Amino acid sequence: MSAIASSRVSPLLIPLLVVAGVINLVLMYLLPGAETIPFHLVWIGLSVAYGLVTWPLRPMLWVLGMVAVTTGYVLFHHAAVGAIGWEETTEVPLMTAVFVVMVWHVRRRQQTNAELARLAEAEHRRAEARDHFVRLASHELRTPITVARGYAELLRSVAVDPTVIADSTIVLEELDRLAGITHRLVTLVQLEGADVREVADVDDALVAIVERWKPAADRRWRVCSSIGRASFNPERLKAAVDCLVDNAIKFTDLGDAISVEGTGTPETWTITVTDSGPGISPENLNRIAALGADGLGVTASGTGLGLATVNAVVRSWNGRLDITVPSSGGTVVRMEFPRQASFHDGHMTVLS
Repeated sequence: MSAIASSRVSPLLIPLLVVAGVINLVLMYLLPGAETIPFHLVWIGLSVAYGLVTWPLRPMLWVLGMVAVTTGYVLFHHAAVGAIGWEETTEVPLMTAVFVVMVWHVRRRQQTNAELARLAEAEHRRAEARDHFVRLASHELRTPITVARGYAELLRSVAVDPTVIADSTIVLEELDRLAGITHRLVTLVQLEGADVREVADVDDALVAIVERWKPAADRRWRVCSSIGRASFNPERLKAAVDCLVDNAIKFTDLGDAISVEGTGTPETWTITVTDSGPGISPENLNRIAALGADGLGVTASGTGLGLATVNAVVRSWNGRLDITVPSSGGTVVRMEFPRQASFHDGHMTVLS
């Protein structure tokens, strides 16, 4: 039996159970008429041993047969000498049947656990392959994008024909868009990695994130926050807010307003990004609502990777993502998180 013991079990435990079984078997023989307790202790020890070791089928049947024969011999001997009634010998087949049923259930559980482990390993390999592909593709794309952008800028700088200048400008804009998609793909993959959080001041982090965007777009910016300290991952917070601000810029024009506000309660903290643009169209709003918590799909703003990134952060912190289109226009996107973020799926709602 010790040869089949699991590596997680102390090497002394199985021999101790064997010794205890032998002692109880001797007590059964020496105590005719009072063998009930040691009899059941023998079978309990067998059940405990089976629960602690990995049992191949043949050793299990061999040990079961040995226990059934030895305990059965003692009971039959006591019945033959009149110490107990013959009906008490039925305990042996009954205990054997109970043990067989237990073995059946345990083996089913082991098979289920093995299948779950196999599926988890396969999913892990698929995730690693996907991440490797995205990182490799993103890396391979950056060089040709940079080279192509350099040539496009060169052509625009030396061009005289207005048509060439306009065409090269379009090429530069599309290359910038492709570079942004590549960056978001990498960000989305990175969000699936380890979520290392720290308790820090959200207000300073939020203001710093928004300040980086002000030179990039001529908008009427407003940022204020009174969240205070909370548990969060600075990189994930930056990724989520960046995506929301980027989308707000895409949906607005020069001179429009973009507001980023942080508010907090003792239980939650909320970041709200509001813009004064035309708002999300009913078609895209319905599409986002149909997509639910996945937050994936093509929208008017581009690939939908931004919303997927935001929702990945919200879900990882058991938060809530609300998208509202007021009747006065614009879009309001609100991320709400618990002060002590847990590791469960979040929830997204879309309000018109």
